[in-house]
Amino acid sequence: MASRLARGFMTVGGWTMASRILGFVRDIMIGAFLGSSAVAEAFLIAFSLPNMFRRFFAEGTLNVAFVPMFAKKHEGGEGAFEFARDAFAGLAFILVIFSIIAQIFMPALVYAMASGFTEDSRFDLAVTYGRIVFPYILFISLAALLSGVLNATGRFMAAAAAPVLLNVILIGAMFMANVSGFDIGTALAWTVPVAGIAQVALVWIAASRAGYRLIPRMPHMTPELKRLAIIAAPAALAGGVTQINLLVGRQVASFFEGAVAWLYYADRLYQLPLGVVGIAIGVVLLPELSRNLRAGDAIASREALSRAGEMSLALTIPAAVALMVVPTQLIEVLFQRGAFTADDTAWTALATAIYGAGLPAFVLQKVLVSVYFARENTKTPFYFALVGMVVNAVLAIGLSYYIGFIAAAIATTFAGWTIALLTWIGAARMGEETRFDARFWSRFWRIIAASWAMGAVIWAMLIVMGPMFGLAGLKIIALLILVIGGIIVYGIFGQLLGAFRLSEIKAAFRRG
Repeated sequence: MASRLARGFMTVGGWTMASRILGFVRDIMIGAFLGSSAVAEAFLIAFSLPNMFRRFFAEGTLNVAFVPMFAKKHEGGEGAFEFARDAFAGLAFILVIFSIIAQIFMPALVYAMASGFTEDSRFDLAVTYGRIVFPYILFISLAALLSGVLNATGRFMAAAAAPVLLNVILIGAMFMANVSGFDIGTALAWTVPVAGIAQVALVWIAASRAGYRLIPRMPHMTPELKRLAIIAAPAALAGGVTQINLLVGRQVASFFEGAVAWLYYADRLYQLPLGVVGIAIGVVLLPELSRNLRAGDAIASREALSRAGEMSLALTIPAAVALMVVPTQLIEVLFQRGAFTADDTAWTALATAIYGAGLPAFVLQKVLVSVYFARENTKTPFYFALVGMVVNAVLAIGLSYYIGFIAAAIATTFAGWTIALLTWIGAARMGEETRFDARFWSRFWRIIAASWAMGAVIWAMLIVMGPMFGLAGLKIIALLILVIGGIIVYGIFGQLLGAFRLSEIKAAFRRG
């Protein structure tokens, strides 16, 4: 079990790392070409529309209900193919209808996302881009369902590789548009649905080879789909609450020129460790817990949960410390070029540091919520999300009158820790098998100590190396020294303090 968990984590984590790195390249190019301009903000809002509903329909609802049910059917040989086929057809039908409706009401959707845009040209531009990119939701949601099929059957490669295609295609589109003199914003918008088709094609081929050749057809409501809908409904509401949190943040930012772009670039930076660790753990852990639940193996369930939590925090707490200690240098080296100015760097760095403080909370949510979903309990996370929504709205709106757009980042971090705490308390009350074991807690405090020791060292390194960041030719070298030095220092302190064992990490990579 531990070997399968580690192997899956390494596979998903490796491809997610590749996707996030390419995502950085993509965002660096967007920043260089568009900066925090009206075109940039219009495209970012338009692109967020299908992604927001994707999390609502696919990641936030169907998959959290679909994966445990499908995993049990696949393990028990109880009509898994028919169940996946019916879910695929039903999802496709709903999303086609929804996409048509969205095209008609696109101005209202953009207004709901960023009403501050109505005061200038950003609104019409966002509506135009929104109509172009919105069909992406159909392709990416179907890809998410097919990825759930692959992950539940222990095939992680294609599902983890699919997001790489989006970034590769967008990077290529910007390069070609720049060379040919074509409008960058328009090129990005038209490329998004093309990339979605490529993603769904990749995972559909992989699922077909795995024995799940799902052909679109007219949907039929079956008892299993009714049960899926009943389980998914609370998760849909929870996903809706999460999207309301995002809407609140974007609405606040839309009233401050450039703020939508600043929050986006900061979000992309902290999403790197969140994606590599949190999403990878969640993708691998949920099917694992579902299998253990079916087998009635409480010991294996606790072991999987504890090792997943331990592994995720060992990787994300030092990343969070780094984001809080050297955000300005990270943003300056990664983004400050072309249309991305020093002012953009300052505001983006501030948001990055605040997001960094919430990073461990977001990862813990990914780990702990798997406990609920594996038991087909989607109602409790919904209630926790409601509390987080209230915290987020009160802080984001209330503080914005005093501290401006940065209130949105502060609210996101506070809401994240609130939900993580509630999710942990709720999981601990389920029983011994859903609590972190003694080894987790022993290493947890050591991970924190090693991380802050690393933070102190890289802060001292930054003081010594400060002049290097003032020279254009040495900035990248200076940042590489900081990053590599931080990794080495964290590895040394972590080993000395017993936060982890390097032999365990090497063994996990060998199994991966």
